[in-house]
Amino acid sequence: MEATYYRDWHLAKDETEFRITELEFTMLRALEAFVRWVASADEIVGLSELKHSEHLILHVIRMQNRPKSGATIARLLNRDDLPNIQYSLRKLESAGYIKKMKEEGTKNYTYMVTKDGKKRTDDYAELRSEIFIKRLKNIAEFEAQLKDATNLLSLLTGIYEECSRTSSTLNRLNHSNRQS
Repeated sequence: MEATYYRDWHLAKDETEFRITELEFTMLRALEAFVRWVASADEIVGLSELKHSEHLILHVIRMQNRPKSGATIARLLNRDDLPNIQYSLRKLESAGYIKKMKEEGTKNYTYMVTKDGKKRTDDYAELRSEIFIKRLKNIAEFEAQLKDATNLLSLLTGIYEECSRTSSTLNRLNHSNRQS
């Protein structure tokens, strides 16, 4: 931080905290911009009725062209709200974008993209390539920057997860809980 300017943030008491806070706010802004981009693209390809999470689930199901269970989808998206994922799966199935299949010899179900779901995800991929990916290729050393950013975000994901586990074992200390 330059001495001429400073931010009086409760989250940033030193240079490291300032940089981390800047990164966190940048990630939040990037997420919101991504959500707006997806909604705009979905409008063009005929998926405007989907919420952002449903859009992501549809693409995850299509990933590697093999069926996925709700638990696998949750794991791939780093989500722990399986009931919400199941609701989204029912919605995608009702819209005709995916079909539910019972795994042979089990009580488990998997989901596969339908012909219409494949067409819509192909249309989205084509639009994404034309509008978004093409712009990225103009950034100097983009491939290296992308690899570094992906590695950093992956590392941060693990650290945030570990901190979440650690914090879940803590209790807030208040004066009525103190033992003499």
